[in-house]
Amino acid sequence: MSVRLDFTSVYKIMLMGASASIAITPAMAQETAPDGGLEEIIVTAQKREESLQDTPISLAVFGSEGLATKGISGLVDLRSHVPNLQLTPHPNSASTTQIFMRGVGLADDQITQDGSVAVYMDGVYVARSQGQALEVAELERVEVLRGPQGTLYGRNATGGAINFVTRKPELGDFGAKLQATVGNLNNRRYKAAVNIPMGETLAARLSYANIRQDGFVKNLGTGVDRWGDKRREAMRADIYWQPSDAFNLRYSYDRSNIDDTPAFLAFSPLYPLKADCPVAGSEHVRDLLPNEVVSQGHSLTAEWDVGDALTVRSITAHRKLRNFQNQDYLSGITGPAPFQKNQSNAHQKQWSQEIQLVGDTANGEINYVAGLYWFSEDGSNFSNSYTTSRATRTFTTTPISNRSFALFSQVTYSPEWADSRLHITAGARHSWDKREAMMFKKTQKDGGSIIDDPAIGDGSRKFKDFSPSLVVAYDLADHVNIYGKVVRGYKSGGYNTRASSIEAFDRGFGAESLWSYEAGLKSQWLDNKLRFNIASFLAKYNDIQVNVQSDPDNIRITDVLNAGKATIKGVEADLTLVPTKGLRFSLNYGYLDPQYDEILDATGKDISSKFRFNLAPKHSLAVEANYEIYDLPIGTLAANINYTMQSKVYTSATISSGKYITGDYGLLNARLSLTEIPGLDGLRLSAWGRNLTDKQYYTMQFNVGAPAALFGDPRTYGLDLSFEF
Repeated sequence: MSVRLDFTSVYKIMLMGASASIAITPAMAQETAPDGGLEEIIVTAQKREESLQDTPISLAVFGSEGLATKGISGLVDLRSHVPNLQLTPHPNSASTTQIFMRGVGLADDQITQDGSVAVYMDGVYVARSQGQALEVAELERVEVLRGPQGTLYGRNATGGAINFVTRKPELGDFGAKLQATVGNLNNRRYKAAVNIPMGETLAARLSYANIRQDGFVKNLGTGVDRWGDKRREAMRADIYWQPSDAFNLRYSYDRSNIDDTPAFLAFSPLYPLKADCPVAGSEHVRDLLPNEVVSQGHSLTAEWDVGDALTVRSITAHRKLRNFQNQDYLSGITGPAPFQKNQSNAHQKQWSQEIQLVGDTANGEINYVAGLYWFSEDGSNFSNSYTTSRATRTFTTTPISNRSFALFSQVTYSPEWADSRLHITAGARHSWDKREAMMFKKTQKDGGSIIDDPAIGDGSRKFKDFSPSLVVAYDLADHVNIYGKVVRGYKSGGYNTRASSIEAFDRGFGAESLWSYEAGLKSQWLDNKLRFNIASFLAKYNDIQVNVQSDPDNIRITDVLNAGKATIKGVEADLTLVPTKGLRFSLNYGYLDPQYDEILDATGKDISSKFRFNLAPKHSLAVEANYEIYDLPIGTLAANINYTMQSKVYTSATISSGKYITGDYGLLNARLSLTEIPGLDGLRLSAWGRNLTDKQYYTMQFNVGAPAALFGDPRTYGLDLSFEF
């Protein structure tokens, strides 16, 4: 049966649920409870600890066991595992990640533009998409919040938010974990973590990861040996102090170093034709350099329980980013010179401060979250771009300065007269943003003198927004609840360094907003052995920021339009079954139907027929089976097999220069683990394989004067050995 037929059948099933006005909330961190059922999953998506099943958000969660099974240690590892979430490498640099959720995201990698999906590390907003291929030394949980998060995650979250939660130090408990991985493509991964108690009130946790993997395309030119090498390090230090039950303080420092070589770009025909992945690039490539990315940050989190019903939380953070990237576009395709060659060097630093008041009333009828948020960012980017067709080299320097402030609150009322089964939640966030950017250009023609462009870009704009939300939820039974939700999301405007003129840069572009209407069902059945969550949504999208390639021969020249209006419809579903202890099945599905309703050009003509939503597959699916065999003479044997698939996607917002599409594909992965080995407590041995069928597929196709594509990883396999005590 074809992928199209498979997806159509699943979609019909999902629509049956949607037509009954029930919505969904997928969960992916299901782990077996001691009694053989599904254990409760605790999340902090709404700034307080609560059960996943009680959280009225379309939420995908990966716990520690799920992270290990799927090999997730950073953002890009979530690829394919979360329906309606797209994570693709940017053509300029694979260390820059394009994030799209429910069809909403940012396709560019400029320092002057913010993504539409907010990424948080232990509550700290990570502003830049550059370097977000980072590794995290020790994760405890990942939460993926789909849909606009306008109240509690209001910093540019029209698409959604992704929370990385790291493992904090434990008081009074010395422990350590060591892990080593070997595999094909010279895969070598080493991780170590140690928890050190220092008295009764103080503890520290140190962790380190070193990742090495060779690329699968040789470089026959000069410079590095291969395209796509991974050379990464991640380190983290945590200190936790709890002098009393009412107060604790946590300081963290994290650093991620990425020295990957550029990803290989292959000349590729337009869909439905597809190129084969080559084993080597062109001999005409010259001076191919590795990318160099350093992302690091400090955070200080303080929590004070003022009383039984109120917690005051402060999150203070400072982060820095240094990002050097370079890319050679299609050298040797029509001659020795590349179509385009780009280098850029970005530096960025940010400060943020958030104060949260989290509490409830004595009788539990009302709980609330309120607070304020402040964000400051400064940075600059220097780029060096050579276009062969024009024999022109362009040098661009862009300094930026951004400030943001917000007040937010959310209150939930669960009246006793309704037996606390009715939950009404109202929230609001008021944001003020100021963005400043300048642009200086120099050009060099035919190898001649470098000439300063007398025109200097200089822009300053202010934005403000009020984003409310309303959720009504009702517990139909102890383990069955429904909810309806209306929420507004907002992303501030900005500037475009690739604008077609200085005037276009100075104008900048305005904010975009999105109203989302969602209905959902969260339920558990069969004595806690079956979990079924489903959500359907309708989003009305206004003033959309769309990157349009202005020059078909030069990927560097684009204009950003507040393109008009669009409607996005979708469904997300999660089904998990534990028929008996040790056996678990799960199915997660996403459906998207985004359409531009209106895009007006400068003459007032509607040109929406020329645009498509990019990186928004109509169907995406993840299925998984886990089986554990206990009390074997050699220990406990656990097998995991998972299959992820998605339908074709547009990879360009406009179809005027051709239909840039990546076709549908599916990936098969498996893992076999042995634990509880007699006489070897804490030892785990695992064999794993990803893309076991060695599927060749594109992760991205784009226009650089000719069609070019990035290939996904081929079949990889290896062994993990870990020891924890």
